[in-house]
Amino acid sequence: MSLKQEFELLRRVPFFAEIEPSKLKLLAFMSERVGFDPGMNLVRQGDQADAAYLIIDGRAEVILETPSGPVVVATLGANEIVGEMGILGNVPRVATVRAKDRVIALRISKEPFMRMVREFPNMALSIMQELAQRVESTNNQLRTALAELKKLRETAGIAA
Repeated sequence: MSLKQEFELLRRVPFFAEIEPSKLKLLAFMSERVGFDPGMNLVRQGDQADAAYLIIDGRAEVILETPSGPVVVATLGANEIVGEMGILGNVPRVATVRAKDRVIALRISKEPFMRMVREFPNMALSIMQELAQRVESTNNQLRTALAELKKLRETAGIAA
């Protein structure tokens, strides 16, 4: 994939829409194209965050490791970015992201990613909006799961 193609891919992602072309080309230059076969992890829950990944092609599942086993909470596809939360918060990965089918992605290392966030406040705002949407989606899933659990308990005659 050429630098121009990688630049065009980055430009399609809302996070990067406000970045001036010369800076975005630099980010594309500093990115690495990587591939993941089905079942391979892009990131693993608990690992230290060192990069974000922009999915170019394929699908990946976001999996939470819970005491009762792994739970798939989302499926991501082309033009979606993963791993940015760990970089921004300087915290371990909060979920595993596993290739559902062959995934091609751009790996964006922590330092270039953070440099763009510092230099382009609109990028930071876009990231915050995306993260807020993810939290809202997670809250809705949690509400649904709790309602289902309550129904099961009532059906089984178990007090809450």
